[in-house]
Amino acid sequence: MGENALYYGDNLDILRRYVKDESVDLVYLDPPFNSNASYNVLFAAKDGTQAAAQIQAFEDTWRWDQSAARVFTETVEAGGSVADVLLAFQRFLGTSDMLAYLAMMAPRLVELQRVLKNSGSLYLHCDPTASHYLKLLLDAVFGPEHFRTEIIWKRTTAHSDTKQGRKQHGRIHDSLFFYTKSDEWTWNSTHVPYEGDYVSTKYRHVEMGTGRLYRLDNLTGPGGAAKGNPAYDVMGVTRHWRYSREKMAQLIADGRVIQTKPGTVPQYKRYLDEMPGLSLGDVWTDIPPINSQAAERLGYPTQKPVALLERIIETSSSPGDVVLDPFCGCGTTIEAAQKLGRSWIGIDITHLATTLIKVRLRDAFGDSARYEVIGEPTTAEDAAALAASDKYQFQWWALGLVGARPVDQKKGADKGIDGRLYFHDGSDKTRQIIISVKGGQLKADDVRALYAVVEREKAQIGVLISFEEATKKMRTDAASFDFYKSPWGNHLRVQLLTVAEILDGKGIDYPRTAGTNVTYKVAPKALKKVAESPTLFDSVDGSD
Repeated sequence: MGENALYYGDNLDILRRYVKDESVDLVYLDPPFNSNASYNVLFAAKDGTQAAAQIQAFEDTWRWDQSAARVFTETVEAGGSVADVLLAFQRFLGTSDMLAYLAMMAPRLVELQRVLKNSGSLYLHCDPTASHYLKLLLDAVFGPEHFRTEIIWKRTTAHSDTKQGRKQHGRIHDSLFFYTKSDEWTWNSTHVPYEGDYVSTKYRHVEMGTGRLYRLDNLTGPGGAAKGNPAYDVMGVTRHWRYSREKMAQLIADGRVIQTKPGTVPQYKRYLDEMPGLSLGDVWTDIPPINSQAAERLGYPTQKPVALLERIIETSSSPGDVVLDPFCGCGTTIEAAQKLGRSWIGIDITHLATTLIKVRLRDAFGDSARYEVIGEPTTAEDAAALAASDKYQFQWWALGLVGARPVDQKKGADKGIDGRLYFHDGSDKTRQIIISVKGGQLKADDVRALYAVVEREKAQIGVLISFEEATKKMRTDAASFDFYKSPWGNHLRVQLLTVAEILDGKGIDYPRTAGTNVTYKVAPKALKKVAESPTLFDSVDGSD
């Protein structure tokens, strides 16, 4: 198996920053949506409080607000079929929470299509609440010609809803939409056991001595001579047979040809225990849901059975392939992928989920499950833990907070620069901000060292992001340097920010009028470089 990774953070950001083009073989996603209750209830801490900002998760994501409106606008302005579908949704749904959900899902599905290999597949798991809208969105992203199957999974029994006295049918199924990226995709034929009625009807014969069940099958050659089937005598009966004389003689010697009575056409003895079963169809009733007595139950309300994910992974990937779950929750996909010898990428927006996954992997596989954990803190406490565990990941996360890009994919040798942020100030020239990130203890000369780098690089502004508070002398030093002058005013050449200040909403002081910051504008180019890099999980290269 290759490199496995468990990410904490917004899957849209993770996909864009870390996952290469055409690097994933199979995507399974079960995006949360509940029109009647907050999804985040399940992330409440045991004392009844929420575990800080990190567990806001999707509580606000699926609400129509300024953030949802911004994402909607950005996606529509990108044009194409996805934009057309979102505009149609807007006309029909208005500015509703459902539109917010679809607007947030659209760019994520675009990214998932990007990271899939040409031979890759995607399974989107949903219930009827939004399935019809998601189907149209998937058609826009993948093309309707790449829709393969809608799988119906019977997830419960009919009494669960009818007990409530509703005047409607019991809701007992989920849908899984199966799409492929191209017309050639990985497919491993899957079979399920025959149903009892089929066996009792078709395999009615029992072989004396062995007790093996068998059925009698036709030995004649369809199409006769026109199809090249030879004619000869078998047990006193002349027909066009599907096998050669030699092959037929061997079957007779092996006891596989039987004549029920003299003069009847000989038939082939087909044993039940040699048959693979029925080809897998699009209605799955043989995988029970997680119930209160299930051994694999972890107490996670949206948990899916491992058998469901094993079937999907075995059908649509091969050992060593990469499986990605961008809403990995309690880690069912990850456990199934690990068990089946696939590499995997899991993404979730809560530390509670990632912690549960780590425990699950430890319990299921001991030390044999090797993977990297990459955190995306949302509190100062989370940031401190990340800084202590991996200073480079801390740097990349801190740069993301201010909209900057890492300068180099290689660790070390940064020449005093951890990130760059580009902007315009009304002129035709691109301006830049140099950023240095310090996750450990600050040194007295850090401020002057940053100023020297700003001067060397001919940058307009330098920013020191630290976990520690800067000393009074460091702040005095920063204030003593000259200003960068823009049409919008004067800006300190060296600015000091702590992680806590950034998380509280404080940002870099620089011109940020609409359309002037070009860091995001060039991000697709930088992300393309990620796709060309030799490893699966690289940071963004800030070089041009």
